[in-house]
Amino acid sequence: MSEDFEEIELIKRRKLAEMQKKLAEEERKRELEARKQSILRIILTPEARSRLANLKIVKPEFAEQLEVQLINLAQQGKLPVPLTDEQLKSILIELQGRKRDIKITWM
Repeated sequence: MSEDFEEIELIKRRKLAEMQKKLAEEERKRELEARKQSILRIILTPEARSRLANLKIVKPEFAEQLEVQLINLAQQGKLPVPLTDEQLKSILIELQGRKRDIKITWM
């Protein structure tokens, strides 16, 4: 009976440790996202941020990568600050042009 109790306690401790680890990871992600959004508020005009938010709904992975790139470029001084909506549109058009076109031919 004592062994069962010890085993249950061990399982409880493991579960608690897993939950604490998950919570810490989620908190770290929230802090990083808040920091990223704070920087984006500085380097983008409200219109450009709105466009980026819309893009994030449609293509979340692409928008995340773009956010990181914009922040890096701004920190290196290679990006006009604040970046306007028109400038962001130009960047997006350029990036879209780089995308490979896949054509399927039916035989």
